[in-house]
Amino acid sequence: MQTDRHIPPAAAHLDRPHTRRAFAALTRSIRVYAALSAVALLAVIVVSSSGHMVNTFMWVRAVLLPVAALLIYRMAVSASRGSRRAFERLAALTVIMPIAIIGVDVIPGVCPPWYAVLQVVCMLPIIRVAFVTRGSALRAAFPTSRRP
Repeated sequence: MQTDRHIPPAAAHLDRPHTRRAFAALTRSIRVYAALSAVALLAVIVVSSSGHMVNTFMWVRAVLLPVAALLIYRMAVSASRGSRRAFERLAALTVIMPIAIIGVDVIPGVCPPWYAVLQVVCMLPIIRVAFVTRGSALRAAFPTSRRP
């Protein structure tokens, strides 16, 4: 029995060594981001339990960012398996997230400086993911389609 299976153009590039390395770098960076987000959550818990002021914004962000790490990781895994949609979402999210997170943190009075610095540190691996998604290996695996 013979089957004709359509292989998407991206699939040809997914098994190339430089593409595999790029996806490995993505997943490592996302794991680092997840660990840093967990540390930020623990810091909020420790600061709160020691009697210092922790506002609702800090709690919400500290809980949501580790959850976001899981979702971003799933997108990266889907993209590594050839999902253009997951790749495009990952590429967009990793540019928007640091701008939004850091942008809100610099608004005076939103959060204390220690928390803003912690959030900037958490965003560094995400910024790396943004650069890797725009690198030549992944651009070749997911070329932009031109519509007539």
